[in-house]
Amino acid sequence: MVSTETGTLFLHPDRNLALELVRATEAAAIRAVPFIGRGDKLGADGAAVDAMRKFLGTVNFAGTIVIGEGEKDQAPMLFNGEVVGNGHGPECDIAVDPIDGTSLTAAGRQNAISMIAAADRGAMLDAHSVFYMDKIVTGPEGVGVVDIRQPIGENIRALAKAKGKAVGEMYIGVLDRPRHEQLIADIRAAGAGTRLLLDGDVAGGINAASYEGRLDMCVGIGGSPEGVATACAIKALGGLIQTVLEPKTDDEKQRGLDAGLKFDHVYEADELVKGDNTFFVATGVTDGMLVRGVQRKGPIIRTESIVLRARSGTIRRVTADHQTSKWLGDDFGSR
Repeated sequence: MVSTETGTLFLHPDRNLALELVRATEAAAIRAVPFIGRGDKLGADGAAVDAMRKFLGTVNFAGTIVIGEGEKDQAPMLFNGEVVGNGHGPECDIAVDPIDGTSLTAAGRQNAISMIAAADRGAMLDAHSVFYMDKIVTGPEGVGVVDIRQPIGENIRALAKAKGKAVGEMYIGVLDRPRHEQLIADIRAAGAGTRLLLDGDVAGGINAASYEGRLDMCVGIGGSPEGVATACAIKALGGLIQTVLEPKTDDEKQRGLDAGLKFDHVYEADELVKGDNTFFVATGVTDGMLVRGVQRKGPIIRTESIVLRARSGTIRRVTADHQTSKWLGDDFGSR
């Protein structure tokens, strides 16, 4: 931050930005509510994208979306490279997912969130050319103890010892995918329990890194964009995240090499997002282990959000009541 004759000019994201960004995740979550359990993934995602983009346009910053909807959801808005904000204030890298868990929302299942991560401009790894990465996430006890290059059984036993827990008391989050069949078998063979995630490994990773979380570790192959966004949160929690890129084809690997990405390389938190000036905000769409979902309570809509800031190491929970008449009116239904 520097002073000028006309006032103060912020060159980097400041602490107020997170509380501005939470307005955008609240809006996206609220707009997604009519689609919960309706089987319409695209409808839910479209409503959330539109709401988030409109609110981001009012924020005092110049944000460049490094991780956006992009090809993943065939989205015409909030795409990689799009500039958001009103153009005044700090320049930032932005990672957005208006709904992390569109399938969960469409099915009416738990753990769907709306999320935004932010960092100084140029801080986030641009890994969009390689869609998947292998990940391991733990709380602070895993730092210097867990290593993604070790067999999962060794990591579980080492982390259990560091946490003062029996291996049988350890719970490991894994996306429920065919590709994880052997990983799940190995976790159980080590004596730990699994918590299979239908979707939403961002929430799973944050839960594993939180001191009150229900998970001890979150592992497995998931989206590269989600890995970078998760790193912004893990920095605020003091936890561990390690990732290895997992290209599915030779062409995808070549695109990654052309983009300057490294393979057979463990990306640590500081490579996924540089520095400690990172923010992560998320609002619950449906109830989950991280935050509660949107609720209708008479004339108000209640949202619950989590706001993480790495520089200060703070975790804030924000509960907000919104007048229903200002939002969806009769479209909100009886939820």
